[in-house]
Amino acid sequence: MDVNISYLFDGVYKDKKVFITGDTGFKGSWLALWLNAMGADVYGFSLPPKSLNDNFVITNLEKIIHHQDGDIRDFAFLREQLYKIQPDFVFHLAAQPLVLESYQNPHYTFETNLMGTVNLFEAVRAIPSVKVVLNITSDKCYKNIESNDGYKETDPMGGKDPYSASKGCSELITTSYFNSFFNSESKCKIASVRAGNVIGGGDWAENRIVPDFFRSIQNKKDLVIRNSDSIRPWQHVLEPLSGYLLTGAGLYLQSIESGESWNFGPTFHNNITVAKLIEKMIQISGIGKFKVETDIVKPYESKLLKLDVNKAKKYLKWNQVLTLDETIEFTVDGYMAEITKKNIYQNRIEQINKYINLAAIRNLDWAKQIPIYSEMSAV
Repeated sequence: MDVNISYLFDGVYKDKKVFITGDTGFKGSWLALWLNAMGADVYGFSLPPKSLNDNFVITNLEKIIHHQDGDIRDFAFLREQLYKIQPDFVFHLAAQPLVLESYQNPHYTFETNLMGTVNLFEAVRAIPSVKVVLNITSDKCYKNIESNDGYKETDPMGGKDPYSASKGCSELITTSYFNSFFNSESKCKIASVRAGNVIGGGDWAENRIVPDFFRSIQNKKDLVIRNSDSIRPWQHVLEPLSGYLLTGAGLYLQSIESGESWNFGPTFHNNITVAKLIEKMIQISGIGKFKVETDIVKPYESKLLKLDVNKAKKYLKWNQVLTLDETIEFTVDGYMAEITKKNIYQNRIEQINKYINLAAIRNLDWAKQIPIYSEMSAV
């Protein structure tokens, strides 16, 4: 059942022009689907999809939104596109998003994740139509000391690997541009948002544990896990997206301050090891096997990474919607729709509607305007 969701987030996105960098990526494509469903006029700017399995391709997003192939490193072309579109909102997700790839190609990682952020803010400075900019970074932007406590927005930036360092730098760039150009007198409000380890249908990136699991199913091979005891804050992709949309609406309505950063992550109950996640996926899907590889040389990756989301809970009234089992059920359902050749676009819209319905059932403020449908209360 489709639900009228145009009035979500106080209806600020309906009929607005929204510019998304990185719309062919995993999170960017899901964000474009959600915004389009709310009645936004969505424009994407990104490199072409990496494969025909990517969420952008299998949902036929190119026929649904306005998409332009482009490289975030090409400042002149980016500025030209923004000037032509004159958007109201900008969501910046274009990035090199993988830790292991950052070891293989650190120059490209830093060039994309640092200068891409600079290019975006420089272009926006010349576009008076833009009212809100969100820079989407990562939980890996923090100086990770393997603490059992969740990292707060005020904790220092850091990063031992090139990817994590690049995201810490992107955060510093955002702070610099706010203090220098987007301060309290600016009509354009900005924020950075941080999340990590999002999972869900449509992600087929290399060297990510969930895509690797479903690739192993397709190839009828056992999954090989390299960091079985690493703990991550697993969350479905829709969870941080609800936080991003809520932050954008708050900035637009001026109910929150510009220049702030926000964490979006699950409760510590969702922080389980890689091995435990795969065990649960096998249990829910009924298929798949894995083995732990112990004698391979592995680049450094943090073993423990948690976020403190109390700021978002207090000031944005944001909270996660899905339990850990529901997170995995949504994820398995999304991938199995692809493997069994279902209508992928319809699967994604149904999942968005189910997620919103569960948010309404669980009394989240941003979803209270939506009627509750009992038949949609489970995946």
